[in-house]
Amino acid sequence: MIKTASNSVLLKPDTIQTHDRGGGARTTPLVGKMVGATAFITGYTEFAGGAEIPFHHHNTEESVVLIEGDAIFDIDGQSIPVKRGDATFIPPNVPHRFRNASATAPMKILWIYGSMNASRTLVETGETRPIAAEHNT
Repeated sequence: MIKTASNSVLLKPDTIQTHDRGGGARTTPLVGKMVGATAFITGYTEFAGGAEIPFHHHNTEESVVLIEGDAIFDIDGQSIPVKRGDATFIPPNVPHRFRNASATAPMKILWIYGSMNASRTLVETGETRPIAAEHNT
């Protein structure tokens, strides 16, 4: 991390600790409290070939941009193909998930939550955790 005189920050993702999300997904936290952010948090989640995360929802708005690979966006009973560069907007409390469309190639998303207090609730279990728990904020 490089901090400038104005408190701007350049993050180097290859130097940031990742967190195993299970099922072949790993998260790298980026912008958060630790860099001085006060209104939103961001990070990457990388998916191994064939990986998917369970259905979940958040207490805040979310945007996801596909950075690498091909994905499937499951929401509202639809499975929507996503290609590199596509972006989503997901309102609060809407169950959704992303899956890697490839059984072998990796996939990577950039996520942005509209609140420092974002949480994730798993649909199947009802378990809720703050995103900050894996974000080191």
